[in-house]
Amino acid sequence: MTGLHAAAGLALAIAMAGCALFEHAEPTIITGGDSPTLIPDVPFVFSAEPVVEAMLDIAGVRAGDLVYDLGCGDGRIVIAAAKRGARATGIDIDPVPLNFARAYARRAGVDVEKRVRLVRGDFFQADLRDATVVTLYLSPEVNQRLLPKLLAELAPGSRIVSHKFHMGEAWKPDRSVRAGDATVYLWIVPAGKPPGQGGPAR
Repeated sequence: MTGLHAAAGLALAIAMAGCALFEHAEPTIITGGDSPTLIPDVPFVFSAEPVVEAMLDIAGVRAGDLVYDLGCGDGRIVIAAAKRGARATGIDIDPVPLNFARAYARRAGVDVEKRVRLVRGDFFQADLRDATVVTLYLSPEVNQRLLPKLLAELAPGSRIVSHKFHMGEAWKPDRSVRAGDATVYLWIVPAGKPPGQGGPAR
């Protein structure tokens, strides 16, 4: 019986821990679309810490920036940006990594947590007009679907950074760097628009 009681106690502890993790969950935000169920466009795959730092370095993230991470997963990019003094918003459809993100932000301390905002929703519906930096780790197809929105909403001089995936022929990056086995791409929003969007050839 002792073994059974121990196993039951362990199961209860795990269940309670899970409840604690979801205690502060964001409410579900159902956005416009054909389906009432929010389904991720891409699965959650995290960026390794050296890649995160390379993304923030190439974008020159610093205090005064407002960083939006689209498809933020467990929040490591927004938390790292907040540690540099920036304000950062992470948006993701999947509530599970978002709850981990919230826990990690709390663990990083009050000074970091107060600069982090985590939202469950469709980043295609998000208002990006105040962003100075947008970070991505999505897919080539999703990047290209986002391109008109990014160009329409971001101010000239805003920086877009993507781990691994570029924008295809529609918009060549201004710069790229290697971070271990990964490539990080940087685009700077111009006053005009890139090829395919009515702007001059580059």
